[in-house]
Parts: sequence; structure tokens; C-alpha cells
Amino acid sequence: MLQEKLYDYLLHLGDNSMILGQRLGELCGHGPELETDIALTNISLDLFGQVRNYFQAAAQIKGGDATEDSVAMQRYEHEYKNTYLVEQPNEDFAHVLVRQFFFDVYHQLMLNELMNSKNETLVAIAKKSIKEVNYHVDFSSTWVKRLGDGTEESHEKAQTAVNTLWRYSMELFKATETESWAAESGVGPDLNQLKSVYLERVSSILKEATLSLPEETVFQYGAKTGRHSENMGYILAEFQYMQRAYPNMKW
Repeated sequence: MLQEKLYDYLLHLGDNSMILGQRLGELCGHGPELETDIALTNISLDLFGQVRNYFQAAAQIKGGDATEDSVAMQRYEHEYKNTYLVEQPNEDFAHVLVRQFFFDVYHQLMLNELMNSKNETLVAIAKKSIKEVNYHVDFSSTWVKRLGDGTEESHEKAQTAVNTLWRYSMELFKATETESWAAESGVGPDLNQLKSVYLERVSSILKEATLSLPEETVFQYGAKTGRHSENMGYILAEFQYMQRAYPNMKW
């Protein structure tokens, strides 16, 4: 039972980064400038590198013929644990950066707490990943400020992105049964405790960007328990294609 819970928790941690990494991968060659294009691609690679660490550990727990690839690509849609936020499409540059910012602040808080986990594997992954994620936060928050406090058009697009994406942010902190188990057992943090710090940091940076959070928001929940948006099907159709078309393929 303990190993099953740990396996499920590793999926919670890895799936957000994996789906967001896939979304960022769609942008390769489409950035507004070369430097930013390369930066977004590198962030995608950072996230996939972290996912590999989580899923290598998950495959060891699962045993049998399980590998990091099978854990990543051979599940049904309802078995993925990521949030609605990371599924959202790349509408425009403002949406990409605001989505990244909302996730990065959460990700940084999560990794800082995982460095105190009672699970040595999670501690090692967190310590290895935190420097990358610190850069991610710096990159996305700087761009949010540039867009929000830039031209009239960039401000308008950034505010529209905030208004659209904020409704998906609080799902990051709505604990599933597995995440509650992790908090109670000292494997992971209490998400409720992270939430107040998250709100303070996000609000502070948006204030610098002359942006504001929507006053009234109906938050969306359900993706972490398998009720994904239609976006997820399109993501998996591309992400899983090779493994589905050629089962057990090896490079």
C-alpha cells in the first residue's frame, strides 16, 4: 500500500512538468526572438529531465517491465495527474508566459519543501532541480513584468491571460487523497500551507507588472483526479503516437 501511494505521488509530481514541457516543446522555432525561443526550449528540456528522475523512481516501484518511457507514455488519459493549468494551449506569447509564471512559483515552493522530505529520492530530485526552477521563476516573472508594464497592447494581452488562466491555478493546491497522504507521512508538503505563500508572491509580482487578479473567479478542479479538458486528448495524441503505433519500440 505504501509503495502504491508513493508511485501515485511520483505521478502527481511528474505529470505537471511533463505536460507543460510538451506544451513548451510545441513552441520550438516559434518564439518572438531567438534568445527567448531558445530559453523556452531549454525550460522544456529542464522539465523533461526532472520528469525522467521522477518516472525512473516510479518504474522501480512498479517493477516488471516498467520503464520511465512506459510510465510516461503508456497510460490512459484519466490516469494522468496533472492540472488543468498546464494543459492550456499556447494562445499567444502572453498566455505562454503567464501560464509558466503561475506554475513556476508553485514549482519553486514545492521543490523547496521536497528538499525536507522523508523520502531520500525526492530530496535528491528536489536538490538537483531547484537551481533550474529558480531560473524558470526569474525568466517568467521578468517577462510578466515586461509585458504588464510595457505597451498598452502588451499590458492588455497580459491582463487577458491572467484573467483567463487564474481560474486553473488553485487546483495546484487542492489536495488529492494521495497528496494528503504525502503531507501526513512527511513525504511531501501540506498544500494548504503553500497556498498562502503562493498567493502573496504572485500578487506581489503582478502588482509590479501593473496587473491584477480577477476579483471574482470560479476555480476549476478535477484534472488531478482524471477529469481532463479536451486539450489533454490532443496533447496525448501527439505525445503518445510513437509508443502507440510501435509498442515497446527501442531507439
